Amino acid sequence: MYRIAVIPGDGIGPEVTAAAREVVDATGLEIEWLECRAGADEAERSGETLPPAVLDVVRQADAALKGPVGTPIGKGFQSVNVRLRRALDLYASLRPVKSLAGVESRFENVDLVIVRENTEGLYAGIENVVVPGVVESLKVVTDRACTRIAEFAFAYARSHGRRQVTAAHKATVMALADGLFLNCAQHVARRYPDIDYEERIIDDLSMNLVLDPAAFDVILLENLYGDIISDLAAGLVGGLGVVPGANIGDGVAVYEAVHGSAPDLAGRGVANPTALVLSAALMLEGLGERSAAERVRAAVESVLRGGRVRTRDLGGSAATGEYVAALVSEIRA
Repeated sequence: MYRIAVIPGDGIGPEVTAAAREVVDATGLEIEWLECRAGADEAERSGETLPPAVLDVVRQADAALKGPVGTPIGKGFQSVNVRLRRALDLYASLRPVKSLAGVESRFENVDLVIVRENTEGLYAGIENVVVPGVVESLKVVTDRACTRIAEFAFAYARSHGRRQVTAAHKATVMALADGLFLNCAQHVARRYPDIDYEERIIDDLSMNLVLDPAAFDVILLENLYGDIISDLAAGLVGGLGVVPGANIGDGVAVYEAVHGSAPDLAGRGVANPTALVLSAALMLEGLGERSAAERVRAAVESVLRGGRVRTRDLGGSAATGEYVAALVSEIRA
């Protein structure tokens, strides 16, 4: 039996989380779901967006599945997503980006993976006012963080039959900071002679990604570049609503939808759970249940390819429940 922490989140979060759970349960795996509360609604109830008990449950579980969460605006709360990453040292953001038959997009046959360092860079949040009108923001880059994210990217590439890792940088301007990132990636690359390694300046990579995404396989990026490129890549295949995501550390992982909580759609039964369903498949893969993960992915692809059952954002008219029922039927067929 697997023990999975589940954080339903806010807005459409509880609906898409329930959908993902139903799809996972259809695989027949024995799972104990440990429901936790975090986000804007939890802040209204308890005054905490992320109660410490939630972190304890996630640490002790085999994995965590998280719906989109909201953060109260203007009330001094830090993002739940940021707090989770820092508290659990979820240093690797993993974003597989793959075309789905039946989902309209500008490209076909996109199949790449974004690996983003999650803990430092400009997102370290170290800022100060030098003098009135002049603000300094520090980019923190360490050998430890760069090496472990490069190791994650190459190990992932090897274990998933990927052919190449591309490291993105701007060492032409930030010779020391991005230079250290590249030095660490080069050092790790030497231990993976079976994986091709290349380096691209971030603006060149961005342009070529939208010209020919098939030229890329695994893309390794520091925090800010990774944040931007991961969303850009999602746009190549139809948007954040069809892309899974995970934040992974040593011995702990949180699999999540990367889109927002869409409070305007909450309770209407029209939310598209595809992103979280695919994140759940990523979770199953991380647990070593590759067969179950492939069954979930195959169900999503079959239903969307058929075109008869789609949620409104994908050009159909199906309610969330109808779409989930179609997925479950495919899995059990």
